[in-house]
Amino acid sequence: MTTTTSTSTSVVSFAHVSKSYGDVHAVADLSLELHPGETVALLGPNGAGKSSTLDLLLGLRGADSGSVRLFGTTPEQAIKDGRVGAMLQSGGLMEEVKVRELVKLACDLHPRPHPVEEVLDRAGIAQIADRTVNKLSGGQEQRVRFALATAGANDLIVLDEPTTGMDVTARQAFWATMREQAQQGRTVLFATHYLEEADAIADRVLVLHKGRLLADGTASEIKAKAGARRIAFDLEGAIDEGVLRELPFLTSFDVSGRTVRLQSTDADATVHALYGLSLYPRNLEVAGLGLEQAFVAITEAEEARTA
Repeated sequence: MTTTTSTSTSVVSFAHVSKSYGDVHAVADLSLELHPGETVALLGPNGAGKSSTLDLLLGLRGADSGSVRLFGTTPEQAIKDGRVGAMLQSGGLMEEVKVRELVKLACDLHPRPHPVEEVLDRAGIAQIADRTVNKLSGGQEQRVRFALATAGANDLIVLDEPTTGMDVTARQAFWATMREQAQQGRTVLFATHYLEEADAIADRVLVLHKGRLLADGTASEIKAKAGARRIAFDLEGAIDEGVLRELPFLTSFDVSGRTVRLQSTDADATVHALYGLSLYPRNLEVAGLGLEQAFVAITEAEEARTA
């Protein structure tokens, strides 16, 4: 992964951006900046505003208020200049066209094109280049979309759920390519439901909820922000769930057979109280939350706060 370097040059700048559809506030007073060489994951539950944020970034929709700038200019101008490549969930591919022909068209239209064969190789689709698009699997279609997004020397690559439909091998190859792009100074912004990808790949994680930015930091910082730790242990004999649920600082509780799994905002106090009940846990483990658990904790806390 690339280490983010402080710079005065913003690749993307959102300044107090809002977008509504009737009574639905898809994006609400969103401010953020992305910089060269960052790999940034955009996370959020369904309806969080991820797709709307990407639409605004790419100039596909206009903001109701605030401003969106790419490389100091409008999204439309940045795209016209060939500085942005995008791989979106929406929009189909021309079905009766061969893969090579489609990629060549994208290269021909780009102001700063890469050689067609290089684009095919990078996307891992050289071996299916003479196949028509309607004969491709879902994962192969995703790789074709990636080829179209990287047909030229873009400075920003925007990816919306890029590895949907790809098998494990294809996903690993895809992210290896994305690391190379970031190492060359390009900014990569991707929205994903695969939180393990965000944890492993992203230098920076943005968490959206109802159009608002809840968290912005490294994966480690997001985990710490959740303020909870995982506790797991085994108990012998009868388990009194009612007693265990009264342990202090719990945020979640689960019993599966003889194994108890807890989340606590003060693991030391919870474990101390556990021994105070004259219980003797075996195989005791205390660990920080994974990104997925932290994501759930942060969004659930926000739901509770705004309920």
